[in-house]
Amino acid sequence: MQETLTLSGYLVLAATLLVAYVIFGIAGFGSALVASPIMALYMPVAKIVPLLALLDMCAAIVNVSRDGRNAQWPELRRLVPLMIIGSLLGAAILLKTRPEILLLALGIFVVFYALYSLSGLKPARQFSPRAAVPFGLVGGIFSALFGSGGFIYAIYLSGRIEKKEAFRITQTTLIGMSTLTRVVIFAVAGVYLDVDLLLLALALVPGMLVGITLGRYFTLKMSREQFLKLINVILLASGAMLIVKYFS
Repeated sequence: MQETLTLSGYLVLAATLLVAYVIFGIAGFGSALVASPIMALYMPVAKIVPLLALLDMCAAIVNVSRDGRNAQWPELRRLVPLMIIGSLLGAAILLKTRPEILLLALGIFVVFYALYSLSGLKPARQFSPRAAVPFGLVGGIFSALFGSGGFIYAIYLSGRIEKKEAFRITQTTLIGMSTLTRVVIFAVAGVYLDVDLLLLALALVPGMLVGITLGRYFTLKMSREQFLKLINVILLASGAMLIVKYFS
């Protein structure tokens, strides 16, 4: 942890996390999209992923405890085994090759999908349950490679689930399961033996809790059309960030 993190730095991080978890509270993913660039100005990049994994897991637990009854468990039963297999494949790819070109390919795909959906040209039909296979595997692969798989699952779930609240809590539950795996890995690796990291996470919890509460409130006020439009805007920003990350 950087020794120069001042009170103003903590306040900036807290405000950043509040905004990030409003997005997470609405969409069930996307906290890293908002938080990571600003957090990188105040703390080592190597600390950001385990810190956000811990906060994402806690946010998911809070959301599931509130609304878990609305989750679409058949979709989770389809996706979770595939997510695990994809994560193992992603780890193998990471060890055997340079995966950066995959980052660019994913970014381009997500940007074009989001633009297509926002254009209004998307046909009014659902994905087949069989679509869980490619989306679950690819989401797991990119979660393992880059810590970024949430928007892949969001594309699938938005084409499967009609009710926005069911989408939100199903997505949140899935991300919670994914981040739990990462938290366990970081814990075994000794990352969370860093007391400063844990204290910072604890200090940022109030901002996270306020953010997900506001996100839930805003979701309940939106129509399904407004909700899906916002999801696609977040997807568009996510894809653009991946492309920027590739070229940087």
